[in-house]
Amino acid sequence: MPLKGIIVAVEVKTIGSSGQISFGKQNAGRTVTVEEVEEGVWLVKTARVVPENELWLHTPSARKTLDQAVEWAEKNKPRSSDLNKLEKRLRKRR
Repeated sequence: MPLKGIIVAVEVKTIGSSGQISFGKQNAGRTVTVEEVEEGVWLVKTARVVPENELWLHTPSARKTLDQAVEWAEKNKPRSSDLNKLEKRLRKRR
């Protein structure tokens, strides 16, 4: 039964003696998840992995803070800094 509006590409692949299957050079290096839906049925999806120490960047509060920072940066053009004045200010804080 054809699926309306969905293009399905079907290829026959053979799993090699080392247990590997190739998805072509155009996919080399990509990260995927492999789910075994039932015995002999695998669902392969491309994925992006976030390092654990960067997960906090994807929380709602961090997202809000980052959005505010980007908004501020878009409204405030970069300008030259007087490093001598900055150094004096920092020394006064000590």
